Amino acid sequence: MAARIEHLVTSGTFRLDGGTWDVDNNVWIVGDDREVVVIDAAHDADAIAEAIGDRRLTAIICTHAHNDHIDAAPALAERTGAPIWLHPDDMPLWKQTHPDRQPDHWLADGQVIETAGADLTVLHTPGHAPGAVCLYDPGLGTVFTGDTLFAGGPGATGRSYSDFPTIIDSIRDRLLALPPDTVVRTGHGDSTTIGAEAPNLQEWIDRGH
Repeated sequence: MAARIEHLVTSGTFRLDGGTWDVDNNVWIVGDDREVVVIDAAHDADAIAEAIGDRRLTAIICTHAHNDHIDAAPALAERTGAPIWLHPDDMPLWKQTHPDRQPDHWLADGQVIETAGADLTVLHTPGHAPGAVCLYDPGLGTVFTGDTLFAGGPGATGRSYSDFPTIIDSIRDRLLALPPDTVVRTGHGDSTTIGAEAPNLQEWIDRGH
């Protein structure tokens, strides 16, 4: 059975540098009728668990460690027994939200996470956060970009642990090198494609935000 992609939107708050913002987050569930992985366990462990149903959750993958992408991860892990995966460079951010709970495994660039016919290749794409990653599956023709690339441009780099030149390098070198018809499934908002975003790179650089 081929893997499929399911989409859930959860709502909560994003907190960093003393500010708080209301946000809607995309939670992605990839797998089949037997097993799945969750990409970014945001805000609502109950809603995510309900969407998974009686399927086996094999991994909770964090694209980065801003609180709005990881706040429900420990509760979902406890409920399902699934391990939490995070890139080690994001531990300073992780500890701000979960000081007493470590991730279970470290993500590494080039690693492939397999589940139910999906092969998610980890692309380390720092900039929005030091340990930000994207997950690319050529078979599904999609890349899950977290907050690295959105419809309309790069993720925000105006707060702690972020850097604009770094995110531009990540997008140029790692994401825009993917096939143009690759669907970009983001951490917030609408999906787009690599081909739709690639022509705008110089404009983003000129805008510098």
